[in-house]
Amino acid sequence: MLDLQNLSLQLGDREDAPILLSELSARFPTGGHFAAILGPSGCGKSTLLKVIAGLLEPTTGEIHWEGRNLSVDDLQPSEIGYVPQFSIAYDLLTVRESLESACQLRVAESGQDDRLDKILSDVGLADIAERRVQVLSGGQKRRLALALEMVSSPRLLLCDEVTSGLDPKAESEVAQLLVKLARDGERLVLSVTHSLQHLSLCDSVVVLYHGQIAYHGAPAFLFHYFDVERHEDLFPRLAQRPGEEWHRSWQKNRESYYEQSGIAPASDDRAASAVHPLPSWLIQMSVLLGRRARLFFRDRGQLFLQLALLVGFPFLVVIFALDGLPQLKSFADGGNLLQSLQNEATRQVEMIRTGSLVSGLVMFQVILLSLMGANNGAREIAGERAIFEKEKFAGLSPLAYVASKAIFLAALVIVQSVWMTIFVNWVVRFPGSLLEQAALLTLVNASMTAVCLAISSWMRSAEQASLVSIYLVGFQLPLSGAVLAMPAALHSMSHWFIASYWGWSGFLQTLRETRFYDAVQQVAQTRLAPVPFCLWVLACHMALGLFLAHAGSRNPRWQ
Repeated sequence: MLDLQNLSLQLGDREDAPILLSELSARFPTGGHFAAILGPSGCGKSTLLKVIAGLLEPTTGEIHWEGRNLSVDDLQPSEIGYVPQFSIAYDLLTVRESLESACQLRVAESGQDDRLDKILSDVGLADIAERRVQVLSGGQKRRLALALEMVSSPRLLLCDEVTSGLDPKAESEVAQLLVKLARDGERLVLSVTHSLQHLSLCDSVVVLYHGQIAYHGAPAFLFHYFDVERHEDLFPRLAQRPGEEWHRSWQKNRESYYEQSGIAPASDDRAASAVHPLPSWLIQMSVLLGRRARLFFRDRGQLFLQLALLVGFPFLVVIFALDGLPQLKSFADGGNLLQSLQNEATRQVEMIRTGSLVSGLVMFQVILLSLMGANNGAREIAGERAIFEKEKFAGLSPLAYVASKAIFLAALVIVQSVWMTIFVNWVVRFPGSLLEQAALLTLVNASMTAVCLAISSWMRSAEQASLVSIYLVGFQLPLSGAVLAMPAALHSMSHWFIASYWGWSGFLQTLRETRFYDAVQQVAQTRLAPVPFCLWVLACHMALGLFLAHAGSRNPRWQ
């Protein structure tokens, strides 16, 4: 039995803070019970479901499940299923692939193929198992959302408006499916709905009004209790009295209606629920990594963008030095003072021109790779946050999730950075250690990718994450000191956080034994750091970004 005892939820500690739920008490039998939760918009239906699911902490009151106090003994992920209002599947996966992924992430048991075939058959999706999610109808997507929860065979299934927005035929089919899932699975199904057309299918109906229970009992007594004759008269009837009056009236009549509806008194007997062990985080990581790679190669728009950046950005760099770096000439001392001054002036001009070119080419590579890093990481978590939160609720480890992102993005970073280094060096012919230059550019890209991944994990939308990441790249050039030297005090504080400075500085240090380094010194007024230190700082940037990404992933971001 699910026993709700005096639940209240208030937003904030102030006395005038909004009260979403107030002194809400109800009992729901387990073992094949289907209950609808209905009421006008804003009455607290979805909020109640989130409190039961543990997504919101009640201000007062307790929830008991099968004799267990859930404030002390949490439900295991396999004991509860939650179908939110938003989509919880990737458009580019097929129905079967979506179920396979959910099963591999949630259940560490053998025989998954048989389990998936049965679920597909039970929810009526067997005939379209190879169809992609993006072409499914609204009713089919609702069926898929329910199927995803069935992979762990939960005893408690919470559904938030799974019939909203459907045509009458699809709504009826989904409602009958909920009844079937309750009966066949010996589970309790609670379904939030605005529709009053299929109440006869329910074992009990909860009517909420202003965050309080106005009725809970068998649908056969609903119209009699509210003294109405038609479905459409119910909500106007509720509006004729304050919520507190409806609640007090219900409190007086609750037990008699419970008795007539066959809802037994609460029991303290603990019932054992089947708990499916979760896969290890390493297995979850491998499943997520495979799924991410599949999505990447199926997304033609993203694939084309990555190829365009991979090919186009190096060309943007080399067009400024298609003939390679200019050779610095040596001028012999002239026979007279005037000739010597002319030679020195010419040498200075060539040194400044060459130094500006070398410094600019290096910084251009660094900025473009920073832009690639922002593109890599900015939308990676924020763009799929709803799906991630749902999978985390079902037992997905945030560590496995971030690790899979880090490995996938590392492959992108290596390809982008190594190709940039090799192609530019082949055309421009930079002297110095190619290995050190590749390492520096790779770490610049990796550090920016990790930092933008962290930004993505803390932002509420992909658009916000992209905007902040682009701003971060925009600040890189002026704060690096590569173009204009910053005040010493400001530079000493800010340069630790500017990845472009460390990439640019380290790359130029690889030219230290050449005359190009002397040329750069003529134009660069910012102090350059040695290569090992630059590599170490960039590695710290990357590690900090991944740490913050993990912390942000652990932080709830339910819509």
